[in-house]
Amino acid sequence: MFHTAASPSERRRAFRQGLSSGQLLRFPGAFSPLTALLTERMGFEGIYISGAVLSASLALPDIGLITLPELAARSHEMARVSSLPTLADADTGFGQPLNVARTVFVLEDLGISGCQIEDQVNPKRCGHLEGKEVVPRDEMRRRVAAALGARRDPGFVVCARTDARAAEGLRGAIDRAKSYVDAGADLVFPEALQDAAEIEAFRSQVDAPCLVNMTEFGKTELLSTATLSSLGVNVVIYPVTLLRLAMRAAEAGLAALAAEGTQKGLLEQMQTRSQLYDLLGYSDYSRFDAALEEL
Repeated sequence: MFHTAASPSERRRAFRQGLSSGQLLRFPGAFSPLTALLTERMGFEGIYISGAVLSASLALPDIGLITLPELAARSHEMARVSSLPTLADADTGFGQPLNVARTVFVLEDLGISGCQIEDQVNPKRCGHLEGKEVVPRDEMRRRVAAALGARRDPGFVVCARTDARAAEGLRGAIDRAKSYVDAGADLVFPEALQDAAEIEAFRSQVDAPCLVNMTEFGKTELLSTATLSSLGVNVVIYPVTLLRLAMRAAEAGLAALAAEGTQKGLLEQMQTRSQLYDLLGYSDYSRFDAALEEL
């Protein structure tokens, strides 16, 4: 009630144990605390806090316009309600290595389980668009070093993302990932690999836990969890899936309401009042309040 009972350290420990378990961890992108609760109830292993989704929810494109306070607020909302590990997309760390360090300080204080820092230039672009540029390898290593130096809980996971596949090819992405692992990254994220063959090649040459992005309408072939597991992937994210589903349903519902003048025909497509209250734990609040009245 109000907050999850699981402590930040417990969730970080669960994340790290999952990374070393040999099992695939599934992290859908939640866009609200309510969808974070639903993600947990549906049996997933973690929650991804997507910069693209945060941008879109603010009616902004994913081009580096969000700020650390905005990411911190949304991340804290997710971590407050769910006992699952949370991985926050911190883009390029919001500036220079000192900004990366402050980002880790802030997110760690808010109970987040880990964050992702990428090697794009600042401001960045969506990872599945053309025209991406990456910073020199040593600059990204400094970002990783800043993140590692700033964390106080060694359980906090630092994920290094490389967008070099588009600019430098698969070989460049592999070499950069190795360099970032050497710099101390706990988890590596090769963005926009094209297919299973590229994931397999990457995984066979980079000796560190690996995250892949199964985003829709992008450059990467959509692969099943069974395939990803067989390739040795440790974490898969579905960053925008829930938002896309919700927005298409909202568009269709508004169109029907405008055309029909009533929502009666939409009731079977809706979460009911009782289902919503059950997800919220409404009865727990009522019992708590009633107990206070008896004092």
